[in-house]
Amino acid sequence: MHAFDVLGDPVRRRILELLADGERSAGEIGTVVQGEFGISQPGVSQHLRVLRDNGFTTVRAEGTRRLYAVDPAPLREVDLWLENFRRFWSMRLDALGTELVRGRRERRAKGEDAGQSG
Repeated sequence: MHAFDVLGDPVRRRILELLADGERSAGEIGTVVQGEFGISQPGVSQHLRVLRDNGFTTVRAEGTRRLYAVDPAPLREVDLWLENFRRFWSMRLDALGTELVRGRRERRAKGEDAGQSG
C-alpha cells in the first residue's frame, strides 16, 4: 500500500496524531477513536494493523497490553516526496511575511506622523 493510501484515511491520520504525543496502548487509542469516529474495536484494530504492516507504527508487548508508537521512517519518505512541491507554498509564505513586515512598517510610520502633528 502506498503511503498516501495509508495516510488518506482520517481514522489512521487521527491515530498517528495521537501517537505523535508518545506511545499509547491499543486500548487508549481505541477509546479515543471509537468515541470520535463511532467505529468498533475490531475496526480500530484493523486500522492499527494497516499502520503497523505499512511501517508507520511499531508495537511492543507489555504484559497483556500492546503499546503503539510512531515509526518516523515512512513519514520522512513522505516529507521527501513533498519537498518537490514545497516551493508552491513556501514562496507564498515568504510573500506573506514580506507583506506583514511592510504593513507593520507603514503603521509605525503613520503613528509617528500622527504623533508629530499633535
